[in-house]
Amino acid sequence: MDKKLYVGNLSYNVDDRQLEEAFAAAGSVTSAKVITDRETGRSRGFGFVEMANEEDHQKAIETMNGTELDGRPLKVNEARPMNDRPRSNFDRN
Repeated sequence: MDKKLYVGNLSYNVDDRQLEEAFAAAGSVTSAKVITDRETGRSRGFGFVEMANEEDHQKAIETMNGTELDGRPLKVNEARPMNDRPRSNFDRN
């Protein structure tokens, strides 16, 4: 089962491919996605990476958290399920 990671503090220049390449150093990456604004297409400064197994998932958190990518230190932790996250102002409309 894939393990999903939240990756914050991304440079607006980082794309899916760069994110995947960076995390490949920690193990087998199943997918990497930089979240973009629907209207502008610009990066929102965070993304998600799915690792193939628990070992790679833990290694990615330990080795990638604080590592610089495009001049910014990454914030890496386990992604929370959608229903566990607080609602934003956009969700209340």
